[in-house]
Amino acid sequence: MGTLLDDPRWHGRIYSGGWATGAGEEIISTEPATGEVLGRVGAATPADVHKAAERAAQAQVDWAARPYQDRAAVLRRAARLFEEHQEEIETWVVRESGAIRPFATVQTIGGGADECYEAAALAAAPYGELLRSQEQRLSFSRRRPVGVVGVIAPFNAPVVLAIRAVAPALALGNAVLLKPDPRTAICGGVTIARIFEEAGLPDGLLHVLPGNADAGAAVVDDPQIPVIAFTGSTRAGRAIAVAAARHLKRVHLELGGNSALVVLDDVDLEKAASAGSFGSFHHAGQICMASSRHIVHASIADDYAALLAQHADALPVGNPAGGDVAVGPIIDETQRDGVHRIVTESVEAGARIAAGGTYEGLFYRPTVLADVPLAAPAYAQEIFGPVAPVVPFRDLDEAARLAAGTEYGLSLGILTRDVMKGLALAERIPTGLVHINDQTVNDEATIPFGGVGDSGNGSRHGTGAANLESFTEQQWVTVRGEVPHYPF
Repeated sequence: MGTLLDDPRWHGRIYSGGWATGAGEEIISTEPATGEVLGRVGAATPADVHKAAERAAQAQVDWAARPYQDRAAVLRRAARLFEEHQEEIETWVVRESGAIRPFATVQTIGGGADECYEAAALAAAPYGELLRSQEQRLSFSRRRPVGVVGVIAPFNAPVVLAIRAVAPALALGNAVLLKPDPRTAICGGVTIARIFEEAGLPDGLLHVLPGNADAGAAVVDDPQIPVIAFTGSTRAGRAIAVAAARHLKRVHLELGGNSALVVLDDVDLEKAASAGSFGSFHHAGQICMASSRHIVHASIADDYAALLAQHADALPVGNPAGGDVAVGPIIDETQRDGVHRIVTESVEAGARIAAGGTYEGLFYRPTVLADVPLAAPAYAQEIFGPVAPVVPFRDLDEAARLAAGTEYGLSLGILTRDVMKGLALAERIPTGLVHINDQTVNDEATIPFGGVGDSGNGSRHGTGAANLESFTEQQWVTVRGEVPHYPF
C-alpha cells in the first residue's frame, strides 16, 4: 500500500479542480513541538474562493442527480482509506497539531473513518414524509441538497471538525468548499483532499482552500454558498453570523465553551481527580468541551484540588512525536501567551497556584488553580489551555447557579454516586451535552453535537436528523390526478 501524502502534487497547492496554484503566498506548516518546517501548501485568495464556488455549483447538479448508491460508495471508500492510512494520518496530526497519539487516533478513526461510514448510511436514509391534506391530492415533504456548503474548520481537532461537515454534506448531494486553519492545513486539509481524490469523488465537488481571514470571509460572502458550517471561537462565530445574515444564509456554529465539571461530596476522590485531570489537560486543554471550571463541594474541595495537583504534576509534557508524553505543545506563541495571561491575572485576583503555571517554549505545564474568585479570568473566560480552576459550592442550589452562570453552554459533567440527583441537577443547567459520572470531553459520530448560548446555535452535527436539517432544504410537494376546476 502506498502512502497518502508522499504524492508531491499537493506541495504548494490548493485543491480546486485538481491540485492548482493558489493566488496567495504559500503557507508554511511548522511543527509546534520543534519549530521544524513540515511542508508548504497553497494559499487561497477571495478570487480562488469565488472561482471554486462557481465550479462547485456546476458540479453539484450532476452529483445530486446520481443514485444514492454512488454517493454512499464514495463515502465508504473514503472511510476505508482513513483506516488503511491510519498510522500515516495520525503521524501528521501529531506533528502538525501537537496532539498525542491517542488523540490523533480519535481524529483518524473516531473522526475520519466513523464519520464517513455514518455519512455513507445517511445517503440511503429516508428523506421525506407523507403529509395529510384537506384536498384530494398526494401531499408530501422531501429533502433536497442545499447546493454548496462552506466548511471553516479550526486547528485543535483538524480532521474530525472538518470531516463531520464535509462527509454528510457530500453524502446528501452537496458540493463542499473546505477552508482549514492555516496552522493545520496539511492534516486538516490536504489529507481530506487526498482521501476523497483516492476514493473517486468526481471532480469539482470538493475544494480545499487554506487561507487567511479574507479567504474565510469570501466563503461566507459568496452568493453561491448558501450554508456555512463553522467551528471556532465565539468572537469569530459572531462575525460570521452577522455577515451571513446580510445574505440570509444559514449558519451552523460550533463555538467556544466554559464547561463545568460538578463534583458532589459522595464521589471517589481519586477517580474524580483522574477524570477532572483528563477533562482539563487532554490535548493541552485545547478542546472546546474541556473541563474549564471544577465546581466542587466545599467539604472536599481542598482535598480534590490537592489530588488534581498531584495528577497535574505527574503528567509528562513534551514532544508527542518523540516519546511517551501525556501533554503536547500549545499550537503557537499567541495561544500560549493568552493562556499565561489568564493564569497570571487570576493569581493577581486571588487564585492560588496548586500546580503548574509555568512553561518552556510552547510546552505549558498542566496547571491547577485553587481558591479561584468568580471574577477571575480563569473562571469567567474560555482558557483553551491546560488549566483547571477549582471553586467550592455548599449546596445544590449554589452548584446549579455556578454551573449555569456563564454565557457558554456546551458541555457539562456531574460526578456523583446518586445518578438521579445528577440528572435532576443537570435539568437546571442550560447546555448542549450532559455527562453523568464522566468528564466533559466526549464526542461520537452518531450523536447530536452542539451547544447553546455563546457555544453555538444548537446540535448541528451528528445523527441523521441533525445532518439532514443542516445540509438539506425541506420542500413541500403535492400531486393531483388532474387539474381541478377553479371558479375564476
